[in-house]
Amino acid sequence: MKNTVFTGAGTAIITPFTGNGVDWETFGRLIDFQLAEGINAIVAAGTTGEGSTLTAKEHEEVIAFTVRRAAGKVPVIAGAGSNDTARAIEATKTACAAGADAVLLVTPHYNKTTQRGLIAHFSAIADASTVPCILYNVPSRTGLNMLPETLSVLADHPRIAAVKEACGNISQVAKDILLCGDRIDIYSGCDDQIVPTLSLGGRGIISVIANVLPGKTAEICRRFFAGDIRGAAELQLSMLNLMNQLMIETNPIPAKAACAAMGFGENKLRLPLVPMEEGNRKKLLQYMRELGLEVKE
Repeated sequence: MKNTVFTGAGTAIITPFTGNGVDWETFGRLIDFQLAEGINAIVAAGTTGEGSTLTAKEHEEVIAFTVRRAAGKVPVIAGAGSNDTARAIEATKTACAAGADAVLLVTPHYNKTTQRGLIAHFSAIADASTVPCILYNVPSRTGLNMLPETLSVLADHPRIAAVKEACGNISQVAKDILLCGDRIDIYSGCDDQIVPTLSLGGRGIISVIANVLPGKTAEICRRFFAGDIRGAAELQLSMLNLMNQLMIETNPIPAKAACAAMGFGENKLRLPLVPMEEGNRKKLLQYMRELGLEVKE
């Protein structure tokens, strides 16, 4: 079995912005909050971190800042994927040089490629990496589903350590685990499927809701691995309304609104993303209050 990057809950952290760039003061406070609440890993410059609209310089700075702020307390995983293999290789090299403990590599969007192309794409990036690679399957965004048979081939690469599975199909997750066994770790990419994924042999979650509830998200995993399956399920179900509301508009639109309501920076996104519709935002705040979070209008 390969070395596991982390076990439990990792936060796909937002990147707070001002009108002039990254809001480093807020970003630091948000990372500190994650660490204090007991999160198990932090994913920087990923989808939730609006990595696709970061400049190359910002991408490097966000990763390096996260590494420094985390100070070795939890692994830092850097978003480094692209639909251009050469660009993904460069982003991966940058992330490695910035001190990331692993990289997260999304399946190519738009030009999409074939399943054979996925094997060639991810193998080329992993060959260039000096840290473990976590593949990211999210067909709702990319229009491309990485099949379990493809994942099984990639699992043999020495630096491909895990997959963030956000296909939304628990039957596919089961087949991933059936075909790959202990050659690769499976992380849920869907907050509403944490316990089902763990029950099949998953290693944890790369989570959006953990931006605002890192302690409770990590607690779901801790309960499960301690044998309290019912307690883990009950906690996940108690958070289900908020999990769903955080996906009511394109991620990270609701996550940005939620963090801003908790005092973590401005509700500011980069185009083409725009702030959450007001009716959806009010319901989001309602669900946050129901879970004991202090929020401001």
